[in-house]
Amino acid sequence: MILYEYPFNESIRTMLRLEHLFERLAVLGSREAAIDHHFAIATLFEIMDVASRADLKSDLLKDLERHKVQFGHYRGNPSISESTLEQVIGRIDEAFASLNQLAGKAGHALNSNEWLMAIRSRISIPGGTCEFDLPAYYAWQHESVARRQTDLKQWMSTLLPLAEALTLLLALLRESGSAHMVAAQGGQYQQSLQAGRSYSLMRVRLDSSLGLVPEISGHRLMASIRLMRRDSDGRLRPSGEDASFELTLCA
Repeated sequence: MILYEYPFNESIRTMLRLEHLFERLAVLGSREAAIDHHFAIATLFEIMDVASRADLKSDLLKDLERHKVQFGHYRGNPSISESTLEQVIGRIDEAFASLNQLAGKAGHALNSNEWLMAIRSRISIPGGTCEFDLPAYYAWQHESVARRQTDLKQWMSTLLPLAEALTLLLALLRESGSAHMVAAQGGQYQQSLQAGRSYSLMRVRLDSSLGLVPEISGHRLMASIRLMRRDSDGRLRPSGEDASFELTLCA
């Protein structure tokens, strides 16, 4: 099964992009090859670029506070486990406190690292990080694996509060939806969205053996999915076939 996610607003779009980058950074940072650590640093800069939006931190803090208030209303409800509820609220409190203590924008602490900023200024230039351009960086790539991984962990640690807040908020959002099977007649599926309810995320889970790719679009009133199939040139074309898939709408 392949899971596709479609954000309904810019805030969720930014969060999904950051989640994607943090996952990539974790994989690359755990490897040992110098080339993997080069791309880990490149990913670090991508995270800083995406997270540079001025209101991102305040938006995340507001979302955490909103979820805390919502879960607080469930206290005393006999149908809800009090211990589980307190654990969730505790995780929200921890994420809020860590993110709130983060000075400035995400990655702000790395901006004062002249060595990293020298790499950042050249990494977008094709071949711009060659040994004759950045000899100190070239030498670092020949350091021991342990030294390189220690440095990467130190730089990544400045972004951990943001990563933890994102992980928690996206987990809460995904858990808010209920999955159900739907049928796409002739490869097309449309669903009217409930009036008065604002959805933030659509999740589509497709059987990989079908060889289909969903083309998703949506807004506050309608969600639309068109199933596509790749031709021999790799271009996507409408499949025109009946197919079923799992759909989840998260508010």
